[in-house]
Amino acid sequence: MIKQDHLLTLLDYSPEEIMELIELSKKLKEEKKQGIPHRHLEGKNIVLLFEKDSTRTRCAFEVAAADLGMNAVYIGSSGSQMGKKESIKDTARVLGRMFDGIEYRGFAQKTVECLAEYSGVPVWNGLTNEYHPTQMLADFLTILEYKGCLKGLKMAYFGDGRYNMGNSYLITAAKLGLDYRMVGPKDLWPNEELRNKCLEIAKATGAKLAFTEDVKVGAKDCDVIATDVWVSMGEADSVWKERIDLLKPYQVNKDVMALADPKAIFIHCLPSFHNLETKIGMEVYEKFGLNGLEVTEDVFECPQSVVFDEAENRLHTIKAVMLATMKHFYKI
Repeated sequence: MIKQDHLLTLLDYSPEEIMELIELSKKLKEEKKQGIPHRHLEGKNIVLLFEKDSTRTRCAFEVAAADLGMNAVYIGSSGSQMGKKESIKDTARVLGRMFDGIEYRGFAQKTVECLAEYSGVPVWNGLTNEYHPTQMLADFLTILEYKGCLKGLKMAYFGDGRYNMGNSYLITAAKLGLDYRMVGPKDLWPNEELRNKCLEIAKATGAKLAFTEDVKVGAKDCDVIATDVWVSMGEADSVWKERIDLLKPYQVNKDVMALADPKAIFIHCLPSFHNLETKIGMEVYEKFGLNGLEVTEDVFECPQSVVFDEAENRLHTIKAVMLATMKHFYKI
């Protein structure tokens, strides 16, 4: 039984609670596929605060809310005075009087924590610079669907480990007992405090955590290969050259996948720069001559790539998060 009012980071959740959310996601997904209604939160209203745009996060929250019987109101980066003419604390107290739950997707973790502290309603982290917990639930549900288990699985994350995806993969792998490798330049590993915290968690769960700059060591016999974009939303264009120079050796390509288990899967939270079909992809090609960044087109489109199953699972896991936390908070 989930005993959480919010989802701010999976550091707050026990391994058992994380698995309970994943199992609830599986149940809700099956009900969705079979056309079984699950409007357990009929009449509730939630607000979606977006300082950073997203296709998957917005659509998943809106469809999940509708499936659960709720109404969702979207407020984009220019749609409120939060942090400009009105403090986050005051915004939280206003929204908490009007809505039964708040989703936040933006920059600082302290913002979503402030919303949780002062709103008086459940708050969900749709992404901050530091953590991306809803994405983790979708990713590990997808891994479970393809691999049948999580504990002991070999997983490698290639790229920049300092931000939300790198941090969150490390936390979730530690909580769920995986054999996890952070693969990238040492300067781009998660910070020492978080690494030490996760190593302590691993002692209790049996997880194996490794940090390496060696691609061959990191990818060897892996069941899951993951990566993310090299430059995050909100970062200056000036960082592209430096980041490309650092991370080009850690691109997920056929050679990397060949080092992994033959039945390994590839995951990516999306969007991905794997060809020239985006404005940014074309700009990078014109400046640096690369027709793919963190992953090549042949890997992204290969049968081992499960990125669109992963994207769909955002819906089912977000639905589970809202249902579980609101049931606990409102004692439904």
